[in-house]
Amino acid sequence: MDQHIPAPESLSIAPISRDELRTCEAWRIAFAGQRKDHRYYEIIADTIRDHFEYGYFAIRDASGRVLAVQPYFLLDQDVLEGIKLDRLSLVARIRRRYPRFLKLRTLMLGCTAGEGHLAASAYLSSATVAKTLAQGIVAQANALGARMIVLKEFSRGDRRDLACFEREGFARAPSMPMTTLDIDYDNFDEYTQKALSAKTRRDLRKKFRATKGSRLQMTVTENAANFIDEIYPLYLQSYERSNFHFEKLTKDYFRRLGCEMSDKTRFFIWYRGNTLMAFALCMVEGDEIFAEYIGLDYHFALDLHLYHYVSRDVISWAMAHGYKRFRSSGLNYDPKLHLGHRLDPIDLYVRHVSPVANWIMRLVLPWIVPVRYDATLRKFASYRQIW
Repeated sequence: MDQHIPAPESLSIAPISRDELRTCEAWRIAFAGQRKDHRYYEIIADTIRDHFEYGYFAIRDASGRVLAVQPYFLLDQDVLEGIKLDRLSLVARIRRRYPRFLKLRTLMLGCTAGEGHLAASAYLSSATVAKTLAQGIVAQANALGARMIVLKEFSRGDRRDLACFEREGFARAPSMPMTTLDIDYDNFDEYTQKALSAKTRRDLRKKFRATKGSRLQMTVTENAANFIDEIYPLYLQSYERSNFHFEKLTKDYFRRLGCEMSDKTRFFIWYRGNTLMAFALCMVEGDEIFAEYIGLDYHFALDLHLYHYVSRDVISWAMAHGYKRFRSSGLNYDPKLHLGHRLDPIDLYVRHVSPVANWIMRLVLPWIVPVRYDATLRKFASYRQIW
């Protein structure tokens, strides 16, 4: 930390252009300790454009020096996104006449494709960054024409730093949690013997017998540019089957990620003969490997239990390469429950810029988040921690 740390009251926030970031030291070191560093934010801003407008807040001292940079994006957010509306419901009937009912222009801090992090720097602690943002974000939202502000999917470990947002009128609620699995074992068989129940082991053996004769061959690469045209249709199949849609990745996203962040990316690809059957995009950070996105050929996926096959192969590879934890993005909770994953909570912080509307928002927010209505999540021993 720089010995000349400025007083929090001397700091200010304002948008900074992408061109200015090119020569900004604070941006180059932003998220340096994360697998998704500043390069990742540039890639998503260039490749995931549908419905999103990207920007960056610079935190400056009194002299105008940029000390930290926090990415943001704007979108039209459906407040009831997590609730399945019956076409005959009151809201559905209203929306037939007023399509934008309960859809608000929203300013989000964080990442469109992944969890959010505070942009601490060599000059500012994460707590100081959070406090500066909390005190100035409503004015910035008004200037950008946003009516709602959301901190998207910040780790439970950030709750102490982000408590200042709650003091500024934000409500905290759980998002669909990530999961984590300890994989500090010599191999997959040792993990199943020591971490899983006898019933789960029998179920896995049955599933793997179904794929035994399929002759699937796995390839691992840091750059999947040569496979993009094959893996992308599989990604779309998985995307369309999901109950929740936020970001929709593009071919350029996968291509640039492998080309520009090969130190962080691992693409797992399974062929049967000349046919690509499945792929998994993972990212690495320290002794952890993160499952980010998956694509399966659903003409065969269910009969061959490809999800479990893919999970086993990725975990086995990670164990062989010294990784100690396997972390996964949200959804597909039922197989993760049986495989021994623990919930890894991530939070939303939400505020309406209008004090009156915000009072209502704080009351209803815990009742409209999807986690409340996911029966599988309640079966995890750590379910209460997500609240």
